[in-house]
Amino acid sequence: MQTGTIVSLAIYFIAMLGIGFYAWRKSTSDIDGYVLGGRSLGPGVTALSAGAADMSGWLMLGLPGAMFAAGLSKAWIGVGLFIGAFINWLVVAPRLRDRTVEVGDALTIPDYFGKRFPNGVSVQVVSSAVIIIFFTLYTASGLVAGGKLFDSAFGESYRLGLFLTGGVVVAYTLFGGFLAVSLTDFVQGCIMFVAMIMVPIVAMQGAGGWDHAGQVIRSVDPTHLSLLKGVGALGLISSLAWGLGYFGQPHIIVRFMAIRSRKDIPTSRNIGMSWMFVTLVGSLSVGLAGLAYATENNVKIDDPETIFIVLSDVLFNPWISGFLLAAILAAVMSTISSQLLVSSSSLVEDYYRRFLRRDASQKELVLAGRIAVLVVALIALAIAWNPGASVLNIVSYAWAGFGAAFGPLVILSLTWDKITRNGALVGMILGAVTVGIWIALGWSDWLYEIVPGFVIAWVSIWLVSILEGDKAQTIQPVAAE
Repeated sequence: MQTGTIVSLAIYFIAMLGIGFYAWRKSTSDIDGYVLGGRSLGPGVTALSAGAADMSGWLMLGLPGAMFAAGLSKAWIGVGLFIGAFINWLVVAPRLRDRTVEVGDALTIPDYFGKRFPNGVSVQVVSSAVIIIFFTLYTASGLVAGGKLFDSAFGESYRLGLFLTGGVVVAYTLFGGFLAVSLTDFVQGCIMFVAMIMVPIVAMQGAGGWDHAGQVIRSVDPTHLSLLKGVGALGLISSLAWGLGYFGQPHIIVRFMAIRSRKDIPTSRNIGMSWMFVTLVGSLSVGLAGLAYATENNVKIDDPETIFIVLSDVLFNPWISGFLLAAILAAVMSTISSQLLVSSSSLVEDYYRRFLRRDASQKELVLAGRIAVLVVALIALAIAWNPGASVLNIVSYAWAGFGAAFGPLVILSLTWDKITRNGALVGMILGAVTVGIWIALGWSDWLYEIVPGFVIAWVSIWLVSILEGDKAQTIQPVAAE
């Protein structure tokens, strides 16, 4: 590894730890500050924090790799994500910000479910279990991405990459809590934004320009630039259905709970969607530009998911290369930190505080949260020990699990006053179980598991709630912005 690259990465790591130290001094004296930042985030930090937490390592590894290997038809995933994110900002964001305060200052998504329904402890406990299970898997995908970065870009051990990536994330998350996670996400989002503009443009120029690059790509596969290459009706539905996952991702929608005011949401939405559009287009372009560059210059790509890493290494001087590789770490670490914090928050708020230590002091709860961060990180590290794991596959499973289990429940709990506790519980369980069964049976190859999971969860909530309509809690749905 060259000196410039080492220095750039060192500066990045020090900056992240510095933000964690600042947040530790400012907002971790009580559990509200540790898990939700005291609901004080501005629109810019909220937008980029939500975006960076969303666009994990798959933005720079998984999605470009899919474009490199399969072609433009993989762009439908980006289209589905963009539509889903926009609807999420419109439907969920303003309502969730108000409702979580109105039900009794809920600090976590399971806490909101528990307070939203009469005798909702069962809903809270089950939803918290879903979060812990799926987020441990999700966190593992981020560690895999970090390990691949060190292996491909630096020639260092994959497992050394796991420890370094996980170690820095755990340090600033454990000490700085939600504020550290949000502020580091903001910085990381800015780095990702610049990187996803620079790399595809320079790579395309290195391939001979846009027109020539297109010719090169067609020489490899005449159908590679077709949006409909190998895409049937079910394939199109599967790709677009990624957007359904947004409504149930706790690490994303928790940002809506933390924004300082409902009035800031339109501004935050505009910033967030603009950022997302640029980074998604950049990610898709990296895959295509990378294929053109590698073909034109006889660069061997053993693993398509490393195309961004390869381009960063061969196209730029070590100082810029270090910055670009830090962008991958930014994408990876921003998501890992968010998932660790949400998981630990659920362990503390939904289990430890509710069942073990109802009278625990604020200092004790914060300490318990830090211990929980460490425990979840260690389990995720064990899962990520296998270097052959696919980032996109791991993310797709966890994304589907959350989307099916929580998506319909979040939307209906905010917009429909006839939903009952049992309807919520049955829908959430069936949504998660359907995703697991679908994956186990190998049916994901022809239809993304989030589709049946989401539909079954929605229908189950509606049907059970209608059948026991007299048990619904009378509550006025929150209006949109």
